[in-house]
This record gives sequence, C-alpha cells and structure tokens, in this order.
Amino acid sequence: MRVLVRTAWAWWAALCLASITPAAAASPRVITLAPSVTELVFAAGAGADVVGTDRNSNYPPAVQALPHVGDVMQLDDEAILALRPTLVIGWQPSPNTSALAERLKRLKVPLIYANPQSLEDIPTLIRSLGRRLGTERVANQEASHLEQQIRQLHAPRAKVQSVFIEVSADPLYTLGKDPLINDILRHCGGRNLYADSRIAAPQVSVESVLHLNPDVVIMSPEGHNTLQARRSWWARYGLPAAKDGHFYAIASDWLHRPGPRLVDAAVALCRDLESSREATTPRVPQ
Repeated sequence: MRVLVRTAWAWWAALCLASITPAAAASPRVITLAPSVTELVFAAGAGADVVGTDRNSNYPPAVQALPHVGDVMQLDDEAILALRPTLVIGWQPSPNTSALAERLKRLKVPLIYANPQSLEDIPTLIRSLGRRLGTERVANQEASHLEQQIRQLHAPRAKVQSVFIEVSADPLYTLGKDPLINDILRHCGGRNLYADSRIAAPQVSVESVLHLNPDVVIMSPEGHNTLQARRSWWARYGLPAAKDGHFYAIASDWLHRPGPRLVDAAVALCRDLESSREATTPRVPQ
C-alpha cells in the first residue's frame, strides 16, 4: 500500500512539474520599436528573442527577416499584439506608444524605453537588458568592451573646436539640443554650434552657418550627397572648413542611432577632430 501511495505522489509531482516547467522556461518574446533599440537588444545577446521590429531596423542583418510592426510615426498595434509579445521596448514615449501602452497594460505586457542620454548610458542599458532577458554574460561582455572604448576618448587640452553637424542638405537640418551628441563632442574636445537651440534638430540657414563659421563640419553621406559633393557645395559658398578640408563623413546609422554603434561614431568623430586639430596646429621650426 505504501509503495502505491509513494508511486501516486511521485506521479502527481511529476505531472505538476511538467505543467509548470514549460511556462517557467519559455523564452521572452520581444518587440522593438526603433532601430537603436533593436541594436541594443542584440548587443545584449537577446537577438534570438526578438519576434518583431519597426520597419527601419536593418542591423544586424538577421533583423531583416523579422516581421515589421510600423515605425516611430505610425505603429501597427494589431500586428504587435498578434505576435504575442512578453516585452515591448521603445525609444521614447510618444502619442503612438501611449495608445499602445494602454492596450499592453490590459494584457499585462510591459512597455519600457531605452533612451540613453550620455555615452556611458549605452553600456548601462545593455547590462540592464541582459539582466531582464537572461543574457547577462553576453551583455556584460559587450558592455565592458564599449566602456573600454569610451574610457579611451579623452578631450585634448587644446582649443575646443566648434562643430557643425549636417543632418540633411535640403532642407538644411542640424543637431541642436541633443544631450547625447553634445556629450560625444565634449569627450572629443568639440562644441556644437547649435547646442543652445531649443529643439533637438533645428532647421538652419546657409547664412547662419557661414556666420558661425565652424572649425569642423561632420556630415552623413546619403545618395548623391557624398562627402565630396557636400564639401564642394559649401566651398562654393566660401565656408573655410570646406575650403581647408576640415570636412568629414560619418555613416548616418552610426551617428544618428543612440545604440551601440554610436560608440564607434564617437571614436570616428574624435579621430576627425584630432585630424583637423593637427592640420591647423602651426609647425615648430626645426
């Protein structure tokens, strides 16, 4: 009789474990709503858990095979819910995400944001995502690598260089009150000419740029707007930085996405400012 009782209890316990284990071991189902967020999640080692992204996410290449759920301007709530997410991650709150948040809340699905305000925030976010998604080992390795790169960015004691960042050519837009880009420039010994703007990306005039006369111009090639084409265009208007060759290109996906590759952009930007600085430093006669 005792044998039968023990056997029955063992069978019942095994049945309970079988019903609990799959749920406990189920992988997260993550949806990312911005390219930078997608890159952060993959950097944290949780790329295999991403089941959907915004339509502008294109890196790493594996994301291109994933379903799209709209973009920052218009999210497809139905497509998001159909993918049965357990976690949705956006870049920053917006009217679109506010409406989505209400629907996710009823389903007890968290919506969180990943919006770094400084270079140091990027590895911190990666570590945080690794803890949340169970990929701490990979996340910590990537975060440590990025932290090492950031520590090597030292602003020189030379004169701070004024910088104009051309976001688009026609119409002419730049970066203004953008804490992340301005933090990068601080690391590199640069100063954003439009840092005091009231908005993050103001439209500016050619006359304004010529009047402020930046030491360095940073642009992102796109289509026919190559580095050489834009440098020649500005040189025709008499911009000294263009005529003297203090005109540099950094890929848009690096410079304008607040994700892991922004650290690569920071390294490139510091290198460009150093190159410009060396070119303008008078040589000491031998």
